[in-house]
Amino acid sequence: MTYLEAIVLGLIQGLTEFLPVSSSGHLTILQTLFNISGDKVIIFTVLLHVGTLISVMFMYWRDLLELIVELFVTIKDLVTGKGLKLNEKPVRKLGIMILVTTLVTAVIGLLFEDLFVSFYASLVPVIIGLVITGTLLWVSESIETGKRDIKQMNFRNAIYIGVMQGIAIIPGISRSGATLVGGLTTKLDRAFAVKYAFLISFPAILGSAVLEMGNMMDSSIAVGSVGPIVLGMMIAAISGIFAIKAMIAIVSKYSLKYFSIYVWTISILLTIYLLFIK
Repeated sequence: MTYLEAIVLGLIQGLTEFLPVSSSGHLTILQTLFNISGDKVIIFTVLLHVGTLISVMFMYWRDLLELIVELFVTIKDLVTGKGLKLNEKPVRKLGIMILVTTLVTAVIGLLFEDLFVSFYASLVPVIIGLVITGTLLWVSESIETGKRDIKQMNFRNAIYIGVMQGIAIIPGISRSGATLVGGLTTKLDRAFAVKYAFLISFPAILGSAVLEMGNMMDSSIAVGSVGPIVLGMMIAAISGIFAIKAMIAIVSKYSLKYFSIYVWTISILLTIYLLFIK
């Protein structure tokens, strides 16, 4: 892997992980064009995920710290018989909702793992996924804006968003886009919907990295590739921070339909590539 490839892949991972355009779809496209395969993909993918985890931690470290502290307090209250008291503690309720969403996604991922993996063998599923992403984003803009926050959020909402995140395992379907649309269609406030989408990305990305790390242990890497891979991880982290900031501003001020046009354009170009060039 060259430094140029690492920079491009790291930049694309950081931006597309948090913008609603599908990081998995873009990486699959670039890995196909760069002809990157085998052990390098496994190791590089893990470290790119580490880079995007750094982005989330940088942007939401206060929220993550509060959630971790509240987790131990919750365990203490349960052990002492005080109960969950979700309605009295918004941070605790947020943590429980994130847990429910993550568990739903994990179940979907484990049940359909082989099917999802098979989708990465071709660009056709990516094309279909991008079309679905664009459609979801376009439709979401036609939905009346909600005003619900964590106080009004319920378990049905958390489960629904978890299902949307699970579907987004398919390459081409944006995780941030699907979870954001899930939040908007359940009438969550736009600012809270995007924050929730980014907070649930932390356990989702972490879980994905841990699962891939098992394969990474059986892989080898050339000494010459260490530099490019580490650089790619750093680029992913930095670009991820900018993507999160951009997404927060875009959701509050602009339309998601612009992203629909973008992903639909990419799907058309990919179709032309498969039909007439490859």
